[in-house]
Amino acid sequence: MERTQLSVVIPVYNETGALTNLIGEIRSVCETHNYEYEIIVVDDGSTDGTAEVAAGLPGVTVVCFRRNFGQTAAFDSGFQMARFPYVVTMDGDGQNDPNDIPKMIAYLEANNLDVVAGWRKFRKDTFGKRIISRGANLLRKMFLRDNIHDSGCSLKIFRRDCFENLRLYGEMHRFIPALLQMQGFSVGELAVNHRPRTSGRSKYNVFRTFKGLADMMLLWFWRSYSVRPIHLLGGVGVLLLVISALFGLRTVYLFFNEQKLSSTLEPLLTVFTFIAGLLFVSLGILTDLLVKIYYAVEDVPYYSIRKVIRPGSVGEKPVTISTSNARQADSDRSLAS
Repeated sequence: MERTQLSVVIPVYNETGALTNLIGEIRSVCETHNYEYEIIVVDDGSTDGTAEVAAGLPGVTVVCFRRNFGQTAAFDSGFQMARFPYVVTMDGDGQNDPNDIPKMIAYLEANNLDVVAGWRKFRKDTFGKRIISRGANLLRKMFLRDNIHDSGCSLKIFRRDCFENLRLYGEMHRFIPALLQMQGFSVGELAVNHRPRTSGRSKYNVFRTFKGLADMMLLWFWRSYSVRPIHLLGGVGVLLLVISALFGLRTVYLFFNEQKLSSTLEPLLTVFTFIAGLLFVSLGILTDLLVKIYYAVEDVPYYSIRKVIRPGSVGEKPVTISTSNARQADSDRSLAS
């Protein structure tokens, strides 16, 4: 029976007090369940010697940033380094419990999911942090509809295929499940243990909330209009042009009824809404062209293929091939020809 293979990705910033114990717990869980595993610690520009502590732990791969680039960059770097079919992410502060990893793997396999997100159902955070998090989660559900309770929980498990076309920037690590759902990956959720912080200091602040909300609005636009932004921007423009026409008709009516146009707002509103409508329509056309250029240059499709089923020889069953193997097979055939 094949051993389960997983890569554990841990972004850290000034976490010397918690890291050694956390790595020890991860090792214990993986060895107890006979996993083949690797641990990747991404040091996000720590100033307290976190990188040195991590490098002194046996079998740990350490990625050191030149400065603090943020948690999203740290996750993205770890995803690129991961080698195994399952990728587990968790915080380096020790609040995520490694003992939840086996049940998350079992839940992912039993339900044939691509992602399982942890849900900190009983959080051990301050009251203010919990209130802000609940408000952000409510807005996320309204705009992104990712159907999970706790997108901010770092404890997640992914299939390696999830990262083939994933692009992360800004504060997008909070919205990875929503990004993957946009590409057609299946996302589930499981309640996990959340432990109180025993060392170090939280890196959370209100400015990160504002950055996250801005990224959420960008993601909402990309989710709904990434293929045809003209539908949103052009639609707003057409609406403004219709309003401009109504104001124009009102202006003509007032003119023929010998009312002083200088004492009314209709002429000004006619011109303003007409110009704004033209600008929105023009912006929609330009954005549509830029999106087409993006997909052409990056060679990134706006759809996602789970698998390819190739017809077998006469009398044989069809063969199911994963997308990565299918691409490799196509490449080998092209080289052979």
